[in-house]
Amino acid sequence: MSADELTVEATGETVGEAKWKALRELERRAPALDPTAVRFQVVSEGDRGLLGVGYEPARVLASVPGDAVVSEPAAAAHDESVPAARLRALLEQVTFTLGIRCRIDVVEDEESLTATCSGGDPGLLIGKHGQTIDAVQTLAIAILAGGEGPRKDVVVDAEGYRERRRRTLEALALRCAEQALRDGARVELEPMSAAERKLVHERLKDYDGVGTLSEGDEPHRYVVVTPA
Repeated sequence: MSADELTVEATGETVGEAKWKALRELERRAPALDPTAVRFQVVSEGDRGLLGVGYEPARVLASVPGDAVVSEPAAAAHDESVPAARLRALLEQVTFTLGIRCRIDVVEDEESLTATCSGGDPGLLIGKHGQTIDAVQTLAIAILAGGEGPRKDVVVDAEGYRERRRRTLEALALRCAEQALRDGARVELEPMSAAERKLVHERLKDYDGVGTLSEGDEPHRYVVVTPA
């Protein structure tokens, strides 16, 4: 493409929705553009009106320099399955709504779909104790479960958070097992998601002298480590 700027206009019920639609239109025209280079101009914040009377949509302009646009999409985009495309679209909307400019890579195999977000501020997507990214992953699982084809495990990650969290939980599980054996008493862990509780159970299932169980109600369900 030429070095000229590429600009599109979009509308939505909110400024955020209009921005997201504008970004998707830019990506449709130039699938391999760099989303971090996109600039937005709010033309109108819109007016919700009263009982539908006087409603005006929010309107924005989105532009990107020509040198940030690649005319041909990446080869992977041509081969992306429908579930992978749906997962990517969901994460694009979520990250955009949160104000996170990031790259989204989706890797698919026979058993799973893994989406990794990199760049921007990963802390906004991860949230306190991973609450935000776990909620996004749960939403993605629910949405993709209603699609066609075999169900696959869905993982949403950001800047290696899942691996760091796995190491942290495994180390915590071992410390709690040692404490349960040393004190001869049960040890309660902090509330966790179902996936994280499963990780703790798996890590300690072959640990001699202790057992594990889950107690409490969601979203405050937690693992208990007990002397066997």
